[in-house]
Amino acid sequence: MSVVPIIARRELGSYFCSPIAYVAMSIFLFCTGFYFLDDFQVGHPVGMRSIFEVMVWLLVFITPLLSMGLLAQEWAAGTIETLLTAPINETEVVLGKFLGSMAFFLVLLAPTLVYVLMLRLYGQPDMGPILSGYLGIILVGALFIAVGLFCSATTRSQVIAAAATALILFVVTVVPNIIGTKGTLGSSAQWVVENAVFRRYSDFAKGVIDFSNIVFFLAGTAVFLFLSIKVIESRRWK
Repeated sequence: MSVVPIIARRELGSYFCSPIAYVAMSIFLFCTGFYFLDDFQVGHPVGMRSIFEVMVWLLVFITPLLSMGLLAQEWAAGTIETLLTAPINETEVVLGKFLGSMAFFLVLLAPTLVYVLMLRLYGQPDMGPILSGYLGIILVGALFIAVGLFCSATTRSQVIAAAATALILFVVTVVPNIIGTKGTLGSSAQWVVENAVFRRYSDFAKGVIDFSNIVFFLAGTAVFLFLSIKVIESRRWK
């Protein structure tokens, strides 16, 4: 597994050479900054709950841009064959790609710590919900990146990978939230709403760390990483 950090560093470095990554980062920071300034007013609650919730919606559309080339670009360029003929197995490739993308995601989040500093300078925020909110958004990011990695593993087209990722994230995040706004829900619809990404994440934004929610995100991430490994294995021997 010593090769995993090497692949991760290579992937992280590739983001800083990609204009798409800078565009995604600019959109994310502009939107969260605008929303923070709108909330950073006299009389508003001293916290980041609403900003964290906005981050989830932004990641539904930004993550596909960050993850679309993780493996699709390797398939299209033919470099995946070279990579897999080296003494590297599929698990190491997937973990390296995933960790490299997660590292960039943390870089994406880092500037938002300025919001925490401003709250501490001009108010007395409860740090519990802020810390749990960051924990939750990191778990959401991990799940979304794993979904994007899986979609990227299934195609040579980055556009198709991005569209498929956006569709899956929209279905598991936005659609259940829309359903939840309806009046009376059946048992099946209620179960879907209660186990949707946004509902699971909202507890973190409130400062509630539920072990079942942590398991939900970690298990979902593991499943999509496993599926990515199996897709590469199946395509390797074609």
